[in-house]
Amino acid sequence: MTALGFAAASPSLMDGWLPVTAQVVTAVLLFAAVGYRSRRWLVVGMPALVALGVAAALVAHSVFTTLGLASEPAPLALWVWVALTALALGNLVAGWRGDGWARRNLCALATSLCLLSTGLTINGWIGYFPTVYTAWNQLTSGPLPDETDWAAVRERQRVADGSGPGAVLKIDTGSAASGFTHRTEYVYLPPAWFRTTPPPPLPTVMMIGGQFNTPGDWLRAGDAVATLDAFATQHGGNAPVAVFVDPNGSFANDTECVNGSRGNAADHLTKDVVPHVIAAFGTSPRRSDWGVVGFSSGGTCAVDLTVMHPELFSAFVDVAGDLGPNAGDREQTIDRLFGGDAQAWSRFDPVTAMARHGRYTGVAGLFVVPEPDEKSARIARTLCDAGTAQGITCAVVARPGRHVWPFGSTAFATTLPWLAATIRTPGVPPAPVP
Repeated sequence: MTALGFAAASPSLMDGWLPVTAQVVTAVLLFAAVGYRSRRWLVVGMPALVALGVAAALVAHSVFTTLGLASEPAPLALWVWVALTALALGNLVAGWRGDGWARRNLCALATSLCLLSTGLTINGWIGYFPTVYTAWNQLTSGPLPDETDWAAVRERQRVADGSGPGAVLKIDTGSAASGFTHRTEYVYLPPAWFRTTPPPPLPTVMMIGGQFNTPGDWLRAGDAVATLDAFATQHGGNAPVAVFVDPNGSFANDTECVNGSRGNAADHLTKDVVPHVIAAFGTSPRRSDWGVVGFSSGGTCAVDLTVMHPELFSAFVDVAGDLGPNAGDREQTIDRLFGGDAQAWSRFDPVTAMARHGRYTGVAGLFVVPEPDEKSARIARTLCDAGTAQGITCAVVARPGRHVWPFGSTAFATTLPWLAATIRTPGVPPAPVP
């Protein structure tokens, strides 16, 4: 089976038979591993394990809440599996000396599977690995879709080979303007880019992932390359250039794309990335030819960057974003992201930024929200109303789904025709709001 065929047939890690089966098997094995040892075990040992599990879940929940590791509550099932993992580990340690090797192996297996079930629960919550294939490819650092190197790109450009799929390249956008420490970022070049030397001044889309992310998430979990390649095939090789950026610097350093105590992420995206892409790939420098797409906290970034920098961007697609930069409640956000500086927070609050800017010209945006998620819809309507009041053309689009990467992938595929037309991609006719 080809890699493409395996990817298509790969079981889901978010729902369906695989995660359910894994968790049911884990529960059965854990029950057997914790089972009867002695009367004292029933009276003292098992209650102690239950207490250990509950304590571990409470501590984990407290740390999660205190550190602001996510902007939305984790599912109850996560804390259940944290408790069961602690219980399983305690059972393994407590019974090690008195158990035979068969029981020890069973306890070790149950503990390992509890860890796996915890991971599956987290993945079901955020949708980071939609399938077994994407998980394997990410964890083994497999090549990204369409990934190539500069030598191949230069040769393809030399022979003006505008056929076939686009190309994905690693890029180093630097940090001279921002001082922001970032990871390797990527650019997607559509087939049309290779047809001339120098390349045509194509429009560009900045792609921003979610709260816990790597720059390649849109390429793997978001299936963005397949979407862009399919779009290019339908439009004679034409599609926007896409740059997959790093707004965080590390997997769990959620900057919300602001300049603050976690780094000058906004400056990196606007002062490092944009000039680098224009200079390195000959893309259009016009604001009318730049857009931003983001999923989850990246959606918040997309709105924020556009309304704060209409001199750089003219369009955005916000997929299930927040009302503004979010690292907890308002006070927690101000403390965690801005070191307690409320004025700095207000500069990056989209509603405040729009009111401060006043009337916009030539700016448009889409808010794509999962249905039925009334909170997301309410946030999107609030932002859209604020934008409309200041001249931004916008719409709220609801689609069935959950706040997970597959929803982000589908949202990008359905909004790309509108976005590509809005930022003036050659050969792309005007498209209605999806």
